[in-house]
Amino acid sequence: MLEAPTTQPSLLVRLRDARDELAWAQFVDLYAPLVYGYARRHGLQDADAADMTQIVLRAVASAIGRFDYNPRRGSFRSWFFTIVRNKVLGFLSQRQEFRQGSGDPATQQLLEALEAPEKESAEWDIDYEKRVFAWAVEQVRPQVRPSTWQAFWQTAVEGRPGKDVAAALDLSLGAVHLAKSRVMARLKAAIQQALDTDSPEQPLLS
Repeated sequence: MLEAPTTQPSLLVRLRDARDELAWAQFVDLYAPLVYGYARRHGLQDADAADMTQIVLRAVASAIGRFDYNPRRGSFRSWFFTIVRNKVLGFLSQRQEFRQGSGDPATQQLLEALEAPEKESAEWDIDYEKRVFAWAVEQVRPQVRPSTWQAFWQTAVEGRPGKDVAAALDLSLGAVHLAKSRVMARLKAAIQQALDTDSPEQPLLS
């Protein structure tokens, strides 16, 4: 049987303590792949994208103490996106200056693509939600029985009818519904703990 998730301070609150090594390790695990993917999508090679990820994480570490959640000023997601975008834009601008006169338009094209912040922000939101959900799955899946996880995944994610899943897993329909409900609760708790529970982020699970 699944135990109720333990209530913990949100990750964003804990990050304000530079000595909280566990919180920072969790933050890197959660967000480093997101930053790296953004950098790669905007033309940075593997090594440059890895360096950019470290640059962004250091920038967050130095600024998180000044981040003050205010729903009228926006969410952590937007604040984080601004840091990532500005760092990548700065890198591409420097590379463009270095390559001026080479006749290679690739960097200029990437810079022009970054000049549409509304589209960029929408794409970031999608990638952000996918990464946070994937991270929550990584945290929760080892905590539940395989049959419980399959009951959740096949009904909630794959959209299979509960009676079909019950038959395939040799469970009662009630057990399938209960497994789905409890796993979703744990995923929501993991997501809320990772984010700021008071933030205006839209829930990733409904």
